Amino acid sequence: MRQRAEAQADGGAGPLAGPIPGAGPIPGAWQSGPGGLLLRQRGHLFPWAPVALACGIGLYFSLRVEPAGQVVLGVALLALLLAVLAFRLPPAVSPLIWGLALAAAGLVLAAARAQTTAAPVLGWRYYGAVEGRVIGIDRSASDALRLTLDRVRLDDVPPDRTPARVRISLHGEQGFIDPAPGMTVITTAHLSPPGGPVEPGGFDFQRHSWFHRLGGIGYTRTPLLELLPPRPGATPVFTLRMALSDRIRAVLPGDTGAFATAVMTGDRSALTEEITQALRRTNLAHLLAISGLHMGLVAGFVFAALRLAGAAIPHVALNWPVRSIAAPAALTAAAGYLALSGGSIATERAFVMAAVALLALVADRRAISLRALAIAALVVLVLRPEALLSPGFQMSFAATTALVAVFAALRGQGRGWPKLVTGTLTVVLTSTVAGLATAPVGAAHFNMVSHYGLIANLAAVPLMGLFVMPAGVVALLFMPLGLEPLALIVMGWGLDWILLVARTVEAWPGAVGQVPAPGPWVLPLFAAGGLLVALWQGRGRVAGVVPVLAAAWLWTQAERPQVLIEDAGQIVGILGPEGRALSRPRGAGFVAGVWLENDGSALDQEKAAALWPAARPDGTIAPPDRGAVPLRHLTGKRAAAAAGCAPGEVLVLTHDPPRPLPCEVFAPKRLRTTGAVALRFGPEGMDVTTARALTGRRLWNDAGVRTDRLWRAAGP
Repeated sequence: MRQRAEAQADGGAGPLAGPIPGAGPIPGAWQSGPGGLLLRQRGHLFPWAPVALACGIGLYFSLRVEPAGQVVLGVALLALLLAVLAFRLPPAVSPLIWGLALAAAGLVLAAARAQTTAAPVLGWRYYGAVEGRVIGIDRSASDALRLTLDRVRLDDVPPDRTPARVRISLHGEQGFIDPAPGMTVITTAHLSPPGGPVEPGGFDFQRHSWFHRLGGIGYTRTPLLELLPPRPGATPVFTLRMALSDRIRAVLPGDTGAFATAVMTGDRSALTEEITQALRRTNLAHLLAISGLHMGLVAGFVFAALRLAGAAIPHVALNWPVRSIAAPAALTAAAGYLALSGGSIATERAFVMAAVALLALVADRRAISLRALAIAALVVLVLRPEALLSPGFQMSFAATTALVAVFAALRGQGRGWPKLVTGTLTVVLTSTVAGLATAPVGAAHFNMVSHYGLIANLAAVPLMGLFVMPAGVVALLFMPLGLEPLALIVMGWGLDWILLVARTVEAWPGAVGQVPAPGPWVLPLFAAGGLLVALWQGRGRVAGVVPVLAAAWLWTQAERPQVLIEDAGQIVGILGPEGRALSRPRGAGFVAGVWLENDGSALDQEKAAALWPAARPDGTIAPPDRGAVPLRHLTGKRAAAAAGCAPGEVLVLTHDPPRPLPCEVFAPKRLRTTGAVALRFGPEGMDVTTARALTGRRLWNDAGVRTDRLWRAAGP
């Protein structure tokens, strides 16, 4: 009985946790076959609830056409009917019905979220005055200061066509003002709509921007001017974050201070690209994200400090519920840290986990369990369904699920061992399990494998818990008294060590390996296999190895496109035996970099351009194994006007030709409708795949969408 009670406490009750109220006795026919499998999982099915919800969310984002409002309403009614039906069916079947109901609910949630975040998107390139209020400060990939503005005004653009937010990188001489939170600024800038995938099947920045209500991106070389000073109380959290960042950097200058502000306030505006790359290449970039490690350390430090303080006073220890007092105080500190950090996906997950753990301590229940993790996943997915597609969500939950499952399986092991041994083994096991769980996700998204990441984490992570985060909490407590330098100096020692580890490990030979981008089914198969191993109870979990092996095999069989064409015709890449040859050594650098990363290539753009041969007098180049199909890339208006070609050729132009040509032409007018293009050559001829064909017609790629055109079926 006790074992059953503990299993129910760990698995939890809920729609997937059976038994079902009012279901009556279980017929014998349900106790065999597939129904019997679910019956034997009773008490452990609740962690599958977010998995079912995620399946519906994933289905919504995989659609090629935006579902009409009537369709979404029908799916919502279906979810409700399935939930009612699940209550009346035997426990051997009802979990499957609950899973279908949650999947339908996930689709509805994602569709509703896409509609409620709707805002106008630029449908053209804009150059002119841009006015707006500063609500975000960070750095671009080129290390330029970047501002996010709301309350945007554009010259000669009506309000219903003006983006809710724009993002501008500051280039050139920018010494007139120091942008501050809430400041209304004005400048002259180039803006364009958020771009689609740089290759078919690639990361969809248009979708990402849609859920951030970002309707235009661009840059300015004109000095920024202050139009109105910040209004008191207009952006309180952002203002507080930047004020704390300034005080931290006043004590800890340089890279140490930039690292400290990223850890404590989520402000990365002072973090250089060199440091970011060093941390990423040594698998230490997770220390920049305010996630479970940071949230757990903050909440744990406050909880432990209050409990120790209470235990030190005999009257308090004997008469007061110290644990019940310390837990809400730690939760309050965690909530403040969540608000201060900007509320990223990883931080939201960590906060919910911390809240469940602290409340469980008060209730004398198990603090860390798969049930708590499932609750965190449900909260994040309900609030932000689009988070499912982000690397942060995937890596955060992959690591946490693996750690909870492994330590639950090892519970009770190592009793009687010396504390030094158990502590060392715990650190090693934690880093190993988290690294293995997140490795496929990180490699798939960033095309990078850190060969010495485990060593770097073993050398750096303990310092994060012993010095950095405790000192950071003390520094925040000391700030009202002006005594924060005492704690920040100690924090700086820990951060200096972590930076030293990152720079040292990065310089080791072979520290980083490149891997090609996987196919679309690789990560879902990895996730399915990993979840089956972690969540399924009994010997059946071994079956999870099959989809993992299938995913690994599919990854090894992934073929990169032979030819890639940028969505404006500015650059072309042809895959050859030595890597991808690029048609230009400069220009379209972001696109070129992504192509090379997805190839798993270590070349930069200039070296890749050196592979572009002048094999023919007319400047054409032939894709490998298909010498009969020459390809030419011509830039400029004059080249387009004088262009000629023969049937069977491929011609890429940066300007539209004045007359029809007999060959396959990719020019701006065509590319505006197709997006980026991938070409593959085989025995049956040339296969053309376009980015638009894979993304379909969705809210986020319907340029210039207006809020009065929502909840409609997307037309052809």
